[in-house]
Amino acid sequence: MAAPPRDLDADDLARVMGAFTRGSIRLPSAEKHTFTTLSVLHTLAGKGPMRVSALKVTEQITQPAITQLVSRLERDGLVERRPDVADGRAVLVRITEAGARIVRTRHQERVRRFTELVEALTPEERAAISAALPALDRMAALMDTERWSMTAAVPEGLS
Repeated sequence: MAAPPRDLDADDLARVMGAFTRGSIRLPSAEKHTFTTLSVLHTLAGKGPMRVSALKVTEQITQPAITQLVSRLERDGLVERRPDVADGRAVLVRITEAGARIVRTRHQERVRRFTELVEALTPEERAAISAALPALDRMAALMDTERWSMTAAVPEGLS
């Protein structure tokens, strides 16, 4: 007889997700960039053009740090700044094709590596992970919504 399902332990979830996140971030990559650089590129690839002040909030770094990072990424041809057509006073940062290529390449590398890791699991473990994907996807969406509500809460003049 199978054991009854137990309630989800948030401490266990945080521990496992932390270990998984650290391992995922450290997967070998042909593209050598800092975590913050990759995070900015992934954010822009997924969300589209953003103001520097919004990137500051999503990336959880200081205004001087995000400004310096965006300037370096722009110099390296990975992002570009363009006027915000909705507000001529503002500038939006958008990912370039070179930046998008880094995101795509990294995704392809992760898929390849995860395929290898999944093959090492038992059929039961693969089924359990597959069954958990919708819930994990929902949690990620909730975290993203929470982060975006923080972005909207920051008055533009204060960021």
